[in-house]
Amino acid sequence: MKFRPKRYPTRLKPSVTILDVDGVITDGQFVYSSEGKFTKTFGPDDTDAISLLSRVCEVRFVTGDKRGFEISARRIAKDLGHQLDLVSTSRRLDWIANLYSLETVTYIGDGIFDHLVLKKVGYGIALANSLPHVREAADFVTTRKGGDRAVAEACLHLFSKFWPQINVLSEEWIAERVSGTWSN
Repeated sequence: MKFRPKRYPTRLKPSVTILDVDGVITDGQFVYSSEGKFTKTFGPDDTDAISLLSRVCEVRFVTGDKRGFEISARRIAKDLGHQLDLVSTSRRLDWIANLYSLETVTYIGDGIFDHLVLKKVGYGIALANSLPHVREAADFVTTRKGGDRAVAEACLHLFSKFWPQINVLSEEWIAERVSGTWSN
């Protein structure tokens, strides 16, 4: 795990967390048949951690995978109920800047162009198996790989950094969640 403060650290809490799909919430592998792209593998615990994070900020997903979009949409939009957008990896920074104030955005990515986004947003997270230039641009680097609880690790890190008063792993929090009385 590596934590490096940004040159221009934000004092704002994130209002949105944007996650790349392929290689972040999935293991990045695509299975093809003669019919085309067949399946993607989504990791364990990540969706639980994302549901926790969605209680304190907006969470949305982005993918550049046109051929696998329906697979991602099935899991992210239909099963989990989160926003999923199809945005080219080389155009993500402009897309984000058109929707949000960059200093209020947390971005979680691993791709070859994600360093461009990680350097400009308020807080950037790269995965352990990202390329070196991507990890170097991040504020925090997970110890886990995409599709192997890296998103869960990133979400727990965000809670400790931006919402330390919320202990999402405590018995009290779990009891409040079950009873429906939890609030931030």
